[in-house]
Amino acid sequence: MAKGHRSQIKRERNANKDTRPSAKLSYARVSVQKACFVLDAIRGKDVDTALAILAYNPRYASSVIKKLLESAIANAENNNGMNRDNLYIAECYAGKGPTMKRVRPRAQGRAYRIEKRMSNITIVLDER
Repeated sequence: MAKGHRSQIKRERNANKDTRPSAKLSYARVSVQKACFVLDAIRGKDVDTALAILAYNPRYASSVIKKLLESAIANAENNNGMNRDNLYIAECYAGKGPTMKRVRPRAQGRAYRIEKRMSNITIVLDER
């Protein structure tokens, strides 16, 4: 157990908080593997290059990630007062979300399980 009063513990936890602008999308209807293909293409790039890559990427996940990146850029400009020209993608990752389980009838009365996977996608920006 941590020592100290509850308010003191919260104060210490908030002091260590990451101040970089970010955006998170929970329950995106795309699997983690498919989202990571797109995220690997934009990791470490500046935001204008990343938006250009996402605009011409044919994968479905790229349209979802493009909206998320635009949200992170807006957070950086409005909340943190950062300049858009200096922003780059410091971190981007996809975590496993819940899975919707569905059943599909198959031959001879059997049932086939379909798993519709979801992911939680996070983009963290930083200034150069």
